[in-house]
Amino acid sequence: MIQNVHTRLIPDSAGLVDRVVELWPSDRWPALVLDRPLGVGADGGHGFVRYRCTDHVPGQRAEFTFDPRIGVTGTHVLEAVPGGLRHTLTGRTSGLMRLGWPLAVRWLHDALIEDLFDNAAHAAGHPPVRPRRWSPWVRLLRAAARRRKVGQAA
Repeated sequence: MIQNVHTRLIPDSAGLVDRVVELWPSDRWPALVLDRPLGVGADGGHGFVRYRCTDHVPGQRAEFTFDPRIGVTGTHVLEAVPGGLRHTLTGRTSGLMRLGWPLAVRWLHDALIEDLFDNAAHAAGHPPVRPRRWSPWVRLLRAAARRRKVGQAA
């Protein structure tokens, strides 16, 4: 069972949940694309991760349910909390993701969410004193993925 929680204190964070697509760190990660504006029924995802918005409270909460074909059955939620934002991923892995989550996906996911929170802090007018840095493991995984893409293009 996965229970992965990130919380960031960001003053003046009201409304940031609804700006998740705009604040997504697409300059560093696969873009978050939805087939319609954020709301219940919006389908989309980023990279190979696919999901559907299954609950939305404007300005407060957006819940997405994973397409189980990616190897995760569960949800991830972005919500406003007193003084900031919280992202919670809850689910069960299957197939290759049983190995992929603990070895690679978790670390990449954690780095992506922290980059998202850095963008949200900037948007709220409170840039982080120290932007989050990727761990050596995340840098290695990303370098390996780049080499793999270059090899596939040849």
